[in-house]
Amino acid sequence: MNPSAPAPVTRREALVRAAALAGLSLTPAWIERVLAAAAAPAANLPPGRAAVLAAAAERILPRTDTPGAGDVGVPAFLARLLEGYVPATDRDTVVAGLDGLDAAARAAHGRGFADVPPGVQDALIRAAAEAGGRFFPLLREYTLLGYFTSERVGREVLHYDPVPGRWEPCVPLAEVGDRLWTR
Repeated sequence: MNPSAPAPVTRREALVRAAALAGLSLTPAWIERVLAAAAAPAANLPPGRAAVLAAAAERILPRTDTPGAGDVGVPAFLARLLEGYVPATDRDTVVAGLDGLDAAARAAHGRGFADVPPGVQDALIRAAAEAGGRFFPLLREYTLLGYFTSERVGREVLHYDPVPGRWEPCVPLAEVGDRLWTR
């Protein structure tokens, strides 16, 4: 065997190299997009539309014995998400849906969506959901994303502990205080 000849590449090593190459080719574009969105100005929704967004998020996840969407900052999260992190088509769909909710409230009740009682807001949202289309599924998905990734919900609702201690597989839930995440 020639000592100066390169060692043969195993299949595993070839896969590792291919994955690294693919990662390197995708990473700059992804990092550039995230940095550009993070450097974008803060959410800039008009006040009326921001109020409709906040009211709709609160109706999707209202305050009960757990915090509501407004309590954990979901409206600000949604505004920021719409301004720089979702595809333009999704943003346009959500914005048009919010404008539609406001217009429907004004046509039926003479006031904007944020100003009508919660029961009326629920009926308007239900009508938008039953009408089909992508508006309500997107709004619900983004609201849930903002809610369940908030620090307060992680701590108070999900009882997430980032360093849970020692690992014990197959522990009965009753033994750990009925907490889904940690012991």
